[in-house]
Amino acid sequence: MTREAAIASAEAYITNGQFMDELAARVAVRTESQKPESLPELHKYLDTLMRPAFEAMGFTCEKIENPLPGGGPVLLATRHEGDNLPTILGYGHGDVIRGLEDQWTKGAGPWELALDGDRLYGRGTADNKAQHTINMKALETVIKTRGHLGFNAKFMIETGEEAGSRGLAELIELHKDKFTADVFIASDGPRVKPERPTMTLGARGAENFDLLVDLREGGHHSGNWGGLIASPGTILMHAISRIVDANGVIQVPEWRPPTITPEIRAVLSDIEIDAGPGGPEINQEWGEPGLSPAERVYGWNSFEILAFKTGNPDRPVNAIPPRAWAHCQLRYVTGIDPDDILPSLRRHLDKNGFENIQVLPPDARNPGRFLATTTPLDNPWVQRVHDSLSSTATVKPALLPCIGGSICNELFTDLLGLPSIWIPHSYAACSQHAPNEHVLMPVMQDAARLMTGLYWDLGA
Repeated sequence: MTREAAIASAEAYITNGQFMDELAARVAVRTESQKPESLPELHKYLDTLMRPAFEAMGFTCEKIENPLPGGGPVLLATRHEGDNLPTILGYGHGDVIRGLEDQWTKGAGPWELALDGDRLYGRGTADNKAQHTINMKALETVIKTRGHLGFNAKFMIETGEEAGSRGLAELIELHKDKFTADVFIASDGPRVKPERPTMTLGARGAENFDLLVDLREGGHHSGNWGGLIASPGTILMHAISRIVDANGVIQVPEWRPPTITPEIRAVLSDIEIDAGPGGPEINQEWGEPGLSPAERVYGWNSFEILAFKTGNPDRPVNAIPPRAWAHCQLRYVTGIDPDDILPSLRRHLDKNGFENIQVLPPDARNPGRFLATTTPLDNPWVQRVHDSLSSTATVKPALLPCIGGSICNELFTDLLGLPSIWIPHSYAACSQHAPNEHVLMPVMQDAARLMTGLYWDLGA
C-alpha cells in the first residue's frame, strides 16, 4: 500500500461521516474542567472514548491520576515498535471551556454537533477534540495501511488544560520516564489563514495579574466630595497609561523583548494573518511601530486589559467608588525574564508615582501563567516535518517561531527537553472559548491529509 492510499483513506474518513460520528460522541461529554463537579466527566472521556480508541490501534493505555486534589487525570497511550526507532510524543486535551449554553445560537447548543455549511459547531470542536481526533485517525490510518507506524508513539490526553493544566508539571515530574521521547508533535490553536497549513515551534508566555486601587470604605456622594477625595478609577486609568500608550505600545522597559532576529524576521516575512470570514480586521496602527502584523503577534509582546471595574457598571450611582480593579495580562516571547515581570511592573509604577497601586497575582484557582518557549529553527526535526507538510500541502506551509497564544509547552521543551512542533487544525475566527465554537470542514479534510502524510513520512 502507498502513501497516497493512506491519505485517500484519511480524506474519506472526513467526507463519509465517520469523523462527525466520532466527534459527536466526544463533544457530548461535558468535560468542563473549570467546574469541579465535572471531574467524573473528565474520567468518562478518557475511560469510555480515548482508551478504547487507542487500544484498538495496538496502544497500551495507563490513566494517571493528577497529584493535585481536584486536578484532571491524564491518559498516556504507548505503542512500542522497536528499541532502535525514534519515539514521537503526541498530545491533546479532552477538557473544554464552560459550555455557555444560554448564549449559543447555532445548532441545539454546545453539546450536540451541528453542521451548517462548512462550519461544524460544538463545544470543544476547535479546542481541542477535533484536533486530537484528526491526529489519532492519522495514526490509525498509517497503521492499517502500512501495517506499522515505523516509529514508537506515545500520546498524552490531559483533561485540565482549560484550568491552567494544574498538576500536569508535577505529574510529568513524578512519571518522567514514562514520557521520554525524541520529539513532541501535537495540534492546538489556529492556522495563520484557514487555507494555509501552519507549523509553530513554541508558544508565547502569559502572565495574568490584577491591579487594585483600594482607598477607603464605601462610596461618597460625588457632589459633596468630588474634587476633595481621590478617585480610584482615575488613578488606575492613569497608571495603566504608564504601562501601555494609547496605541498599545508597551512602556515598561523590562517588558520589551530583544530585537527580532533576522532569521525570525525572514520566516515571518510571508505570513499574512487572515482570520477568514467573520474575523476582526487588523488595526494597522496598533501595537509596536515598525513591525508587521505577524511580527507583532509571533515575535513581540502585548499587554491587555481583560476586565476593568470601578463602581457598579450595571447600575451607576452618583458616588465616588472606594476602589478600582483591573485584570490584566502580558503575552511575551522568549527573552523576557518571567520571574521579573511583576517585580519590574512594581518598580515602574513606583517610579511614576503610583505607589498606591497594588499588583496582585491572580486567584490561585486560575493562575493564568505559562512560560514562553520556542524550538530553534535549525533543529533537524523542524526540517523533517516542514518537508513532509510541503510535500502534501497545496500551498506553502507557514512556519512560526511560536503561537500567539499560550499553552503548557514548557513542560515538553523544558521539563522533558524535547523539540516541540505544533500543527494547528483550527482558524482564528473559530469562536474558541465563546458561544458557537466551530471548525471548518475543508480544514479538517486538509488536516487529515497532512497528518497522515506526516506520520507516514516519519516512519518511512
